[in-house]
Amino acid sequence: MVADAPRVERSRARPVASWREHHAWSAAASFKRLMSRPIGTLLTVAVMALALALPLTFYLLLGNVQKLGEVLGQNQTVSMFMQTGQAGPTVELLATKLRERADVASVTVKSPQQGMDELAKMQGFSGALHTLDSNPLPYALEVLPKPGLAADDVSRLVQDLRGMSGVDLVQDSGTWRQRLDALLGVGNRVVMVLAALLALAVLLVVGNTVRVDIASRSEEIGVLMLVGASRAFVRRPYLYAGIWYGLISGLLAAGIALLVEMALAEPVTRLSHAYDGKLEVGALPLWVLGAVPVVAAVLGWLGARLVSAWQLRKAA
Repeated sequence: MVADAPRVERSRARPVASWREHHAWSAAASFKRLMSRPIGTLLTVAVMALALALPLTFYLLLGNVQKLGEVLGQNQTVSMFMQTGQAGPTVELLATKLRERADVASVTVKSPQQGMDELAKMQGFSGALHTLDSNPLPYALEVLPKPGLAADDVSRLVQDLRGMSGVDLVQDSGTWRQRLDALLGVGNRVVMVLAALLALAVLLVVGNTVRVDIASRSEEIGVLMLVGASRAFVRRPYLYAGIWYGLISGLLAAGIALLVEMALAEPVTRLSHAYDGKLEVGALPLWVLGAVPVVAAVLGWLGARLVSAWQLRKAA
C-alpha cells in the first residue's frame, strides 16, 4: 500500500496539471488568433478603448473644473457694505461682535480710504477718481465663514448680517460656488451613468465578436463535443479572447486618457499663471489608470462567457 501512494498522488496531480496546461494553451492560442487578424482585432479594440476612454476623459475634466472652483472659491467671504456716514468706532464694534460668533472665522474691516486705494490700482479708475471732491465709499467688512460650514448655515449667517443695523448691502460670494458644486454633482452622476452605458457597450462588442468567432468554427466545435469535450473545455479559448480584448483596450484607453492630460497641460498652465500659479492640472489617479485594464478584462471575460455559454447551448 505504501508503494501505491506515489501512484495515487500522481493520478490526482494529472488533472490539475492538464487543467493548467489547457489554460496556458488557451491563453496563448487565443492571443495568436487575435494577432492573426490584426485589422479586425485593431478595429474591435479601438472601439472598446474609445468607449472606455470617454468616461475617463469626463472624469478628468470634472476634476479640473472642481480644482478651478476651489481656487476661485478659496476666499468665500461675505462682503458687508455699511451705510454712508457710519463712524469707524461703530464699525469696529460691529466687527468685534461678529468675531465672537461661532460661525465666523475672521472679520476684516476696510476703511473708505483703503477701498479708494484698491480702486486706484485698477486699470481705468485712477483718472476718474481724481475728479471726485470727496470719498463716496463706505466702510466695508469682509466676513469669512468657518471652514466646512454647511450651505444652510452660511445662508443663515448672510440673513443675520443683512438684518443688522447700519448695513446697506451684503454680497455673498459663496453662492456661485454652491451652484458650481451642484453642477459638479450632476456631472459626476452623468459620468457614472455614462460609464455604465459604455461598459454595457463593451460587453456587447466583445459578445458579438465572440459570437461571430464561434459561428465561424461551429464544425470544429461540433467535432470536439462529439469526442467528449466538455463545454468548459470548448469555451475556454473564447473566454481568454474576451480577456485579451478587454485588457488591450483598457491599456489603450489609459493611454488615451494620458494623452488628454498632456493636451490639457499647456492651456491649464496658462490659466494657472492668470491665478498666480494656484491652479494645477489634476491628473487621473494612478489607481484609476491601473484599474481600467483590469475592469476592461473582466468585462471582456463576462461578455465572452455569456455569449459562448449561449452559443454552445444552442450547438448542443
